[in-house]
Amino acid sequence: MKPRPAYRVFRVVALTVVVLTLIAPLIWMVAASFKTNVDIYDPAKALVFSPTVANYAKVLQQANYIEFILNSLWVAFAATVASLILGLPAAYSMSRFAMKKSALVVLMARVIPGVSLLVPWFYVFSNLKMVGGFGVLIISHMFVSLPLVVYIMMGYFDSLPTELEEAALVDGLTHIGAFRRITLPLSMPGVATAGILSFIFSWNNFMFALVLSDAGTKTLPVAIFDFVGYASIDWGGLMAATTVVTLPIMVIALFVQKYVVSGLTAGATKG
Repeated sequence: MKPRPAYRVFRVVALTVVVLTLIAPLIWMVAASFKTNVDIYDPAKALVFSPTVANYAKVLQQANYIEFILNSLWVAFAATVASLILGLPAAYSMSRFAMKKSALVVLMARVIPGVSLLVPWFYVFSNLKMVGGFGVLIISHMFVSLPLVVYIMMGYFDSLPTELEEAALVDGLTHIGAFRRITLPLSMPGVATAGILSFIFSWNNFMFALVLSDAGTKTLPVAIFDFVGYASIDWGGLMAATTVVTLPIMVIALFVQKYVVSGLTAGATKG
């Protein structure tokens, strides 16, 4: 049955309101990044103003944001790769051998707020002389990305048929060989989904990097705070810096959204 005209109108209006509500802050952020601080505070220039790229010049040249971008890329990439290397075998073992207690531990790690671990982590890593290095940032980001990888891949492995692995075991392969040659190639959509989401979560991570980094290992989310002072806020530079942080993730999400959706739904529909 075709929807009634009144319902179609209501649906279009509702979707338009939701989309505008979601993208309005992004539009304001991008527009403010091309304004001076005086124009940002002037309501008369909310839509009509003289654009300037001085804020981006300040971000990319004066604030050393190229270095911060490289730091964020390295930490997010390393945390994602390490989480996949450790998380895929763990998720496979928990799925195939019904390790419910281990799965519960992973779920608890996924639920526990990371901020509750900041103080003990800072104490431990400071005693180990690791605070301020990339290693501690990668380890701390893995606290978020590793349980995410295990959580996603457990559901995906559960949905894959076990008959192929059993046939491989009969042919002489070990469980590790069956995982490497049979299960892992079949689960690449789920691996791509877990890797993409892990990278995005690590890229956006702020609290761990704020406490555990220093001037040489500062990531982009922390570097944004340089535009917030005690007496004033450089809104133009802040919006430009925020745009630099946000746009790469938006572009990545735009190009890989179908893979993320297919990977998440495949784990729920196969079998």
